[in-house]
Amino acid sequence: MTRAGGRDSSRADARPDSAAGSEADVCIVGGGLVGASLACALEPLGLRVALLEAVAPRSATQPSYDDRTLALSASSCRILQALGIWPLLEENATPIREIHVSELGRPGRVILRADELGLDCYGNVVEARVFGAAAQRLLPELHGFEWLCPARLTTLTPDDEAVTVGYEADGQSAELRCRLVVGADGAASAVRDALGIETRHHDYGQTAVICNVTPEQHHAGRAFERLSATGPFAILPHVGGRCGLVWSVETAQARSLLDLDDETFLSRARSRFGDALGDWTRVGRRSAYPLQLTRPLRDVGPRSLLLGNAAHAIHPVGAQGFNLGLRDVAVLAEVIADALARDRGADPGEPDLLRRYSEWRAPDQDRTIALTDGLARLFANPTAGAAAARRAGLLAHALFPGLRRRLAVQAMGYRGRIPRLALGEDLGAG
Repeated sequence: MTRAGGRDSSRADARPDSAAGSEADVCIVGGGLVGASLACALEPLGLRVALLEAVAPRSATQPSYDDRTLALSASSCRILQALGIWPLLEENATPIREIHVSELGRPGRVILRADELGLDCYGNVVEARVFGAAAQRLLPELHGFEWLCPARLTTLTPDDEAVTVGYEADGQSAELRCRLVVGADGAASAVRDALGIETRHHDYGQTAVICNVTPEQHHAGRAFERLSATGPFAILPHVGGRCGLVWSVETAQARSLLDLDDETFLSRARSRFGDALGDWTRVGRRSAYPLQLTRPLRDVGPRSLLLGNAAHAIHPVGAQGFNLGLRDVAVLAEVIADALARDRGADPGEPDLLRRYSEWRAPDQDRTIALTDGLARLFANPTAGAAAARRAGLLAHALFPGLRRRLAVQAMGYRGRIPRLALGEDLGAG
């Protein structure tokens, strides 16, 4: 099999060349945004890392590297800088300097300005496909790394010392023996299913229609989030004056939005958004994603753990999903790095290490899920009491700078115990 950082690093995929077994310290299942980031985070630790991905990166069906817009918080940008990914994104990134939050069709709004906190920006916006291109460039250069793609997970068999990962590639069955398996394979996680971990699931009955649009006026680094009963209508700034649009509707209405001709779609979108950016002149390809909450009852198993959407697929209000997954990556890398600093032969899959990871991540995950789920349900609630609570919340944040500051700092990913990578520190510094 091809080892990245060694032979044939220019290939778009890597395949096993036989059915023989192999070994790794860590096997990451899922080569999307979170899985690729974890591979980069572990590279300086001197571990043997294998990345198992079912869909070829350049395939039209690869969901992680499509035209979706990623709003990266300030802490996420620092993490990506430490991983060596940010320099490949920066040219195509757009700073978020203001965030305008309002309730669709009602007066009042909250404006978060980065300069109010003495900051240049709250974070940056990039497209998932740009991130994908950066990952494809970096992964083959990692040392001690195997990229198995396309390869489909078939079995997981843990024992006291390791996990045997069974997978299929090119019609052949193969096995990989590793000390830790990380499930970074999305909301419908095969790792989670193989471990028999139960989930809590809630379908919001909403679907996000996403695309790029070009407004008549330049966005000037402003992001807009109009909250509504069917989810957010969000506009995020892009390079070249473009914007990323996230339009959440009742699931039954999504197909009709996708089928509209461009002119009608733009007219309806602008009517819903208002005239803050003038007319909209162009629209890109539209895609749709159902909005659901999926949370496993536990995030660790025998020599295994879940992170990213496999551990918490959440509502997109507030654009917290990928940022939450990146903090998972930063914490896991730090916990493993600290164990290796104490003992170079430390086992990355030992139960105490996994427990430390889970306990560290639980408060951040719980608060973020409570925030996004609570907002989604509050704005979907048609009662007068809920409407009054929404108005009071927006008014309080509009009037009191301290509340705006607290909201902005949390949105930037700085809450609770912050991983060193998010502070711009080297993992070896502790």
